[in-house]
Amino acid sequence: MYVDVTFMLGKIVQKKWLKWSILFFICIVFTAICFYVSIYFGAWGKLPTKAELRSLKQAEATQVLDKDGDLIGKYFIYDRQPITFDQLPQHLINALIATEDVRFYEHDGVDNTSLLRVFFKTILLRDKSSGGGSTITLQLAKNLFGRKKYTYFSTVINKLKESFVAKRIEDIYTKKEILTLYFNTVPFSDNTYGIESASQKFFNKSTQQLSLSEAATLIGTLKANHSYNPRLFPERSQLRRDVVLQQMLKYGYSNTTQVNQIMSQPIRLDYQYFNHDLGLAPYFREEVKKQLIKILEQHKKPDGSPYDIYNDGLIIHTTLDRNMQVLAEEAMREHMHVLQKEYEDSFGSLPPWKNNPDLIKTAVKNLPLYKAYKEQGLSEQQIEDSLAAKKDIEIFEWGDNVVKKMSSLDSLQHYLKFLNAGMIAISPDTGAVKAYLGGIDYRYFKYDHVSQSERQVGSTFKPFVYTTAIENGMKPCTYFSTKEITYTNLNNWTPKNSSSKEDPFLNYTLEKALSTSVNTIAVKVLNEIGIDKVVDQVEKMGITATLSKDPAMALGTDGIKVKELAGAYASYVNEGKNVVPYYITRIEDRKGNHIASFEPTIAKAEAYSSYTRQVLLEMMKSTINQGTASRIRTTYQLTNDIAGKTGTTQDNKDGWFIGITPNLVTVTWVGNDNYTIGFKTTALGQGANTALPIFAKLYQKMNQDPTFDIITKSTFAIPDERVITDLNCKPEKRDNFFKRLFGKKKKKKRFKKE
Repeated sequence: MYVDVTFMLGKIVQKKWLKWSILFFICIVFTAICFYVSIYFGAWGKLPTKAELRSLKQAEATQVLDKDGDLIGKYFIYDRQPITFDQLPQHLINALIATEDVRFYEHDGVDNTSLLRVFFKTILLRDKSSGGGSTITLQLAKNLFGRKKYTYFSTVINKLKESFVAKRIEDIYTKKEILTLYFNTVPFSDNTYGIESASQKFFNKSTQQLSLSEAATLIGTLKANHSYNPRLFPERSQLRRDVVLQQMLKYGYSNTTQVNQIMSQPIRLDYQYFNHDLGLAPYFREEVKKQLIKILEQHKKPDGSPYDIYNDGLIIHTTLDRNMQVLAEEAMREHMHVLQKEYEDSFGSLPPWKNNPDLIKTAVKNLPLYKAYKEQGLSEQQIEDSLAAKKDIEIFEWGDNVVKKMSSLDSLQHYLKFLNAGMIAISPDTGAVKAYLGGIDYRYFKYDHVSQSERQVGSTFKPFVYTTAIENGMKPCTYFSTKEITYTNLNNWTPKNSSSKEDPFLNYTLEKALSTSVNTIAVKVLNEIGIDKVVDQVEKMGITATLSKDPAMALGTDGIKVKELAGAYASYVNEGKNVVPYYITRIEDRKGNHIASFEPTIAKAEAYSSYTRQVLLEMMKSTINQGTASRIRTTYQLTNDIAGKTGTTQDNKDGWFIGITPNLVTVTWVGNDNYTIGFKTTALGQGANTALPIFAKLYQKMNQDPTFDIITKSTFAIPDERVITDLNCKPEKRDNFFKRLFGKKKKKKRFKKE
């Protein structure tokens, strides 16, 4: 029998090839199953259990709210602010499903149809345009637990882990709950997590208020947070928004007319800065944070663990009036922009920040960078060379910030020239802080001039001297000579008035002396009543600063914080009781459960009599109506009921203004952070020119807004008949002929000691 050897050999080879192919396939399948099982059982990282998934907890930003519950800032590592499903508008949900997962309601977390497309087209055929296979639930799994890097097969391992987690999520949560979790965790542009935070940041509104265009814009950014950031790339973001709208049209979630109408319009942002250095009231938010940290040291969670202000989603209710704060910041910027130019121009070509070697040398040695170099052991020459190296840096300028090539020395001189400002406005009956300006720009000037700075207060101290005098029986119509006196027991100290043209033979009443801020009379009144009595009175009014107990105290040579002055001045419209400015009213956890609440701190007893209070208030009304602050009436045309006091310190270093209305007390300060640099002239540096305009511009703006009527239209009570009678005298009188004849020489006397 003939046997075909070739045929038999072919059969044998074929069988061996088939055998090895089958064996190879079995090995591949077995390896894949082992790989799959190893991932499932946590060999590549533990998978979250269903129990852990049921108790999902994500870090949430702590919200800082104003007095009306409006968001003014956050404390966070991840800017996340959760909401419920009912707060998600339907068109937002439709935009997400049409763009990211059109079969969302049909699959169990993994869309097998999409995965097959990805496997064949994206992986095998390398067709990147074929799209991805990720579902909303898979994306949620990635958002919740992130991804890890492995030496090999990172993408496959992570995708499989996410698929396991996604299926478990689908077993535990309803589709509505999954959408809610997704929207609360998905990352948007500018380091923002969750739809509510993104909505507040980019459009200054809650998620419920998002229009279809706005919703489509935010959904469009999910494809690539940075590339489609509407703040940075508006045109690119608009194109992506239009893609989302077209997807909605394709799947029946919108109509042609609506889509075409929206696509013809540009994206309109109302961007809000909620990071730590930008946004509304950054100095206030920083002060609240400092207080919050201290408060929470005394309060623990129910399980005994400490609260974390960056992750626990606390809700902080504050006293701040958002609308007033906006106007206060506007007023400050408008005035300081102009004042800064006048300030620089006044020095001409020889400004001290460029032509005072000693000043610059001292400032250099205070630089943190200089101190760091010094600690590293660098020589003075090496430090100088390092500080002289130039690089591109963004610097603060009124108007728009600019990028310049500057050295550290250049930057130092640049910032030495800037005037700074501080302002606080409080309710005088409670101390609730309504507006707070710690400086001109928190990004570049971190020092807070409301809560940290103690600057000489100048003539704003004088009302305390006169309060003491009236309280101790001095009559309001007591006359004092404006003439200068040399105090022989004080190293021949001669207090001088701001104007050298004053008539030395004039005598002023206390009202006239205070309203025109006469230095010589303030010292004489202090000498008359005694330093210790003034110190006692000031302490009763809530001032805790250490006072010098020196005759120059009458002229405000001591440093007092802005917020302390506000609390003390509040007593003039709070029945003689001073208050302590406060910021936080209530603290809640993320669910709204009470943690702590706070009441106003008001003095239990009056610091002085009702009679004294009314007299001083009338005196400070005169300051506004015909005294040093009269530009309130003339230049700014304010007709509100206002009392107040200006202040200017030695060498024009500090300018002050304190404005008192029945329902608001405002303290404003302006000066250079470097105390060696003052204003060139008193005309420019006086409080009426530096600090008063911020107050005046604020009230001009508030007068135009009826929501502030309770403040702007409030009126002072009519003073008692006795007060009116006691103030009814000529404000000034001249010495008679003989006094003028024999009183030409400067008088010398000793200052009374206690």
